[in-house]
Formats: sequence, C-alpha cells, structure tokens
Amino acid sequence: MPRFTLRQLEYLVAVGETGSIARASERLNVSSPSISAAISQLEDELGISLFVRQHAQGLSITQGGRKVIDQAKHVLKEAATIADIASDVSGTARGPLAVGCLITFAQLVLPRMRAGYEAAYPDVRINQTELNQAEIFSALRRSDIDIALTYDMDIPTDLQFTGLVRLRPFALLSATHNHADKEEIDIKDLADLPMVLLDLPISTDYFLSLFEAVKQRPRIAERTRDMAVMRSMVGNGFGYSIANVRPQSDVSPDGLPLVCVPIAGSVRPLRMGLLTTQGAENSRTVRTFMNFARDQVACGALEPIGGEPL
Repeated sequence: MPRFTLRQLEYLVAVGETGSIARASERLNVSSPSISAAISQLEDELGISLFVRQHAQGLSITQGGRKVIDQAKHVLKEAATIADIASDVSGTARGPLAVGCLITFAQLVLPRMRAGYEAAYPDVRINQTELNQAEIFSALRRSDIDIALTYDMDIPTDLQFTGLVRLRPFALLSATHNHADKEEIDIKDLADLPMVLLDLPISTDYFLSLFEAVKQRPRIAERTRDMAVMRSMVGNGFGYSIANVRPQSDVSPDGLPLVCVPIAGSVRPLRMGLLTTQGAENSRTVRTFMNFARDQVACGALEPIGGEPL
C-alpha cells in the first residue's frame, strides 16, 4: 500500500485549488519548498505525475492528478470526522478547523479571534481563508471550510446563519469632503455625489439597495474590489464610499485623513455572524469556535469595529 500523510494530501489539495505552489504556501502559511517536496514525494510514492510543470504558466493538473485530488478531499473530510469523534470521546476540541471570512473585514476580525481561540484550544489547528460572499457559500457546500465569519447577505436556505453583531452603514469621506463635518448624512444627499464602490459579489447588491430603498441611484465614479484601495481613493478625493465595519485607523493606507459619517434614517443594517452548513454544530471544534465567538462579542473584543451585539 502506498505510504503518504494527511499533511501531504492537504498540501496537494491546496496546490490543486490555487493552481500554484506559491499561492498554496500563502494559504497554508507553509514554505514553498516544503509544499514542493511534499508533492514530489507523493508523485514518487504513487508512481504518477500529479501536475505538469510549465515554466511560464505554473502548474497544470494532470487527469490522474485531478482524480487523486478529488479523492484526497474525501480522505481529509473523513479524517476530520475521526478527529471529531476523538474530541467527543475525550471531551476536548482537537484537530483541523477550516475558517473562512468575508474579505472586507477579515483583517479586522479573524486574526484576533483566531489567536484567542488557538490559545484556548491548543489542540485545534486553524486554516483560514479570505473570500467574497459567493465564494463562502460555495466553499461551505464543498466542505472546503467548516465555518465562516460573514454578513447576513442573501443567505441561502441550505446554510445556517448565527448573528453576532448588528452594523449600521456609514459614509467614508475624505477629511476635506463637504460633508465631513456632519454628524450624520441622508442617503439621498449622497446620490448625486461621485461614489467609490466596493465592487464585490453580493456586497455590491447591498450597497445599491440602500439607494433603491429611497428610489435613488448612486453616481458610481470608481469601482474596486480591494478595501485598502477603496480607502485610498476616498482619501485622494475620488469620491465617498459606504461600509459597515469601521476602520481601525482614521487615515488611508497612503496617509490621508478619513472621516466616518453615519447614514441617517431607517437604513438596513448588516448583521455580522457565523455561517455554517446544517448540522455543523455536531462537530465539537465548530461548536467550540461558535461559543468562543459569542464570548468574544459578550466581553467586547469586537467593539473596535463598531456595532451592537445581538
């Protein structure tokens, strides 16, 4: 029987999904040479080529490699189930936990929450992934992630959302903007001004719905899929933007002052919370992560992002 490790299979799946050893290295926080060596060892052990190495285009999965990767995903899922059984028997959380997070606020929430959780449960090894909303839905359904931190935006009926914090939208403005000194601003007053839209799947629909609710359409001047780029464009006067999570700094990434002005009226807030598949709480690691997240909200650990605990 061929001899290989679960760690090698984990590296294989990561390379297959990202299409690159370098990107797999970033995802897993493991050095590229370690991943490359693991793939070569697997190929030697199995006696087949899993990837075709193309100098200019990176890696291409072979037909045999695709079949092995699909089976490796099943093996890793079953291994996680074994870890859950061991956790239930021992009464402690242990094993891998794949956590996804909405890319717009991952940098403000996930590292701190992960550090606290891993300190409390040292036998759990977290693998984190930053995704947009549509990617989170797909990753949960494919079992690529076990749980996700995200907003309650267009949640499908086959997934389960548990709210943690309610976040009202605000306008992000440069400090020199005409409305920067207001205590709050009506959404109608923004409609005719140039907007820098954070253009991500499903998130975009939410931002536009704020204007549709008052029968207005925003004047979108710029679009970006990157939160940091959006803040720099606002700071440089390309327009205002809308967000729900307050930045930790009142300056843009390139050093220009920014102002957050709450949007007035009965605008729809977003709820930040945890998204899982049905029955995911049967896993002790998922259950302890959910309980830890609730405790973090209760003790005020998420207070810097603003919002009201649910």
